Amino acid sequence: MAEVIQRDGTWAFDGSTIRITPGLHRSVPLFRQTYGEIAVPLEAVSGVGYEPQRGRGRLRMRLREGADPLLQATGGRLPEAADPYRLTVDADRGGVAEFVAEEIRHALLLDHVPKAPTAAYLLPGPPVPVSVRSSDGTVSFDGTQVRVDWADTSDRVKRATGPRIIGLGDLVQVEWLPNSGYEDGFLRFVTRETAFSKLPPERDPYTLDLWGSVRRDLLTALVAAAVTARLPHPATRTGDAFTQRDRPPATGPARADHHDVLLRRLRELGELHRDGVLTDEEFARTKATVLRGF
Repeated sequence: MAEVIQRDGTWAFDGSTIRITPGLHRSVPLFRQTYGEIAVPLEAVSGVGYEPQRGRGRLRMRLREGADPLLQATGGRLPEAADPYRLTVDADRGGVAEFVAEEIRHALLLDHVPKAPTAAYLLPGPPVPVSVRSSDGTVSFDGTQVRVDWADTSDRVKRATGPRIIGLGDLVQVEWLPNSGYEDGFLRFVTRETAFSKLPPERDPYTLDLWGSVRRDLLTALVAAAVTARLPHPATRTGDAFTQRDRPPATGPARADHHDVLLRRLRELGELHRDGVLTDEEFARTKATVLRGF
């Protein structure tokens, strides 16, 4: 077991899994404490390194593209301090941090772990149900549907629509941008019907406008990641998959291509089901949605 314990958190590597536990000190961002412990399988790792700095160093892990629904949902836009795959290390523990990094790199070589993007999520994402109160309202996800209850300060157009409930099968993707304190962020739920909507976040009834507490609004990334983990993996999507059901039936080679895409999607769903990412109910519902789309 290779392990480094710091005020910022703990990394422990047992040869197959890197277990990342956030520290409990008040300096640890709320997002990391709320996300909790993460078990990263070795096959999800692209690389790891220790960066020595004056006073303190930094242990940083890179994951393979497409391996983690959190990184997929946030698109590299998480503030550095909230990144769960970095660890601040005191200077006197730099040697231990480098040893942990070297052990992980050695295991990557021995197991011939590729650096190429993955065809399925290798991490499960945040557990459900998950609920977050943001500046624009409260967003909840129970594994099957998203519910948004607007705040009293939300735009009157949003409040007039009442609570927004979106089934997982109606979602195409989730878009997330953090509130920086200087510019507003948003959490947008894209459906087949709203994919081309150009409404601004403050008036879009499918979007939470993030303009308040940066610390609190950042937690909406948990919902974004939980939903993303249960949507078809990006490797199975076509460029404009959400319009497929609105097109006339294809014939000849085009129909054969659609058939191949359908088979790939069904295989992907089967893998997610076997890996425990999708429950029996979620698998059946998502499979039915995919079949309807074709």
